Amino acid sequence: MTRWFPIVGGISLNLALGSLYAWSVFVLPLEREFGWNRAQTSWVYTIAIVCFAATFIVAGKLQDAKGPRICAFLGALLVGGGFALSSLTTSVTFLYIAFGVIVGVGNGFGYSAPTPVASKWFPDKRGLAVGLMVGGYGAGSAIIGPVATRLIADYGWRSTFQILGVAFFLMGLIGTALLKNPPAGFKAPAPSPAAAAKKRASIDIPTRDMIRTPTFWALWLAYCLGTTAGQMMISQLVPFMRSVGLTPEAAAFAITIAAVGNAGGRILSGALSDSLGRLTTLKVMIVGSLLVMVSLGMGVNQIIALYALVAAGYWCYGTQLSVFASTTADFYGTRYLGMNYGALFSAWGVAGIVGPFIAARVYQVTGSYSYAFYGAAVLACVAFVSISMARPPLSAPATLEPVRA
Repeated sequence: MTRWFPIVGGISLNLALGSLYAWSVFVLPLEREFGWNRAQTSWVYTIAIVCFAATFIVAGKLQDAKGPRICAFLGALLVGGGFALSSLTTSVTFLYIAFGVIVGVGNGFGYSAPTPVASKWFPDKRGLAVGLMVGGYGAGSAIIGPVATRLIADYGWRSTFQILGVAFFLMGLIGTALLKNPPAGFKAPAPSPAAAAKKRASIDIPTRDMIRTPTFWALWLAYCLGTTAGQMMISQLVPFMRSVGLTPEAAAFAITIAAVGNAGGRILSGALSDSLGRLTTLKVMIVGSLLVMVSLGMGVNQIIALYALVAAGYWCYGTQLSVFASTTADFYGTRYLGMNYGALFSAWGVAGIVGPFIAARVYQVTGSYSYAFYGAAVLACVAFVSISMARPPLSAPATLEPVRA
């Protein structure tokens, strides 16, 4: 049972970090007060994503060398502090720094901690364990979105930033206390025969060698273009739902629907990938994302259909965040997983630039998100082709020397 305590810690930490997905509830209040346009506010989320992904590589290396707790604590401190500082906003530049940079960097440090811990404790159920931890990140907005909406209505957006900042710091401290790597000599229960047959990586491959493999770049491109649709929806969800006629309350509730889909994809599809296979699971979800984008682009405005499409789109997106992490551990081992997944995760950071930019720019020019959704569908097609070119290594590439402990 002791190996489940780090899972609880990872979920608590990621629930706090997942506040980034609730950013869209602050967009309209800030635009009303300061007169900012959609392109200006979309940059807050984009900067946070870029800082998140860029920091993740450095944090992954720190996690590999020093363990998960220092990264978890830095994540809790920076995310909580960034939210508190955001309450002092008087200009969009200040918000870019307080929320975009500080909260983004905090996410990079915090998010680097749980996945390697889960992969090391649960080699027999890696998809499920990683899915549970990162599922906390996706589920965070299910709680934070409605709570933040209510707090904004009752106390204003400044007080809401402050209240959430304190809450996120305390949740991060719980994660810091519970996250730890397995002790030396730890042996997990034997995996099932089906799972054992799918095991590929026989040695740990350093990042410098991993990035020389064609499969890494096939995974990178698929990760980037496959998650562009999700990043687009996250950055514009509430404004998009309002643009098709939903009330503020109904639009805010879409965040909860999205979070359920996001967390469900991370957890259930993560577990499914243990038996179905990582690449097969990813292919199915990329195709699903493509279909959702086409449907949204066609102009659906019936509330139940919209909620269903949002849940499905976030499910496909959340699955990729879970299964790409497990795939990295399977293909390249766990010793260097922090930095290895950090390198692959940079693809998600690029998607965080591309998706929100396309959505904001298209809406500003056309007054609609339809062509943005069609564009995301085209990118998903390319992602499917790329993931189809990835080949799981039966062992380390012959050109690489075995890594010695």
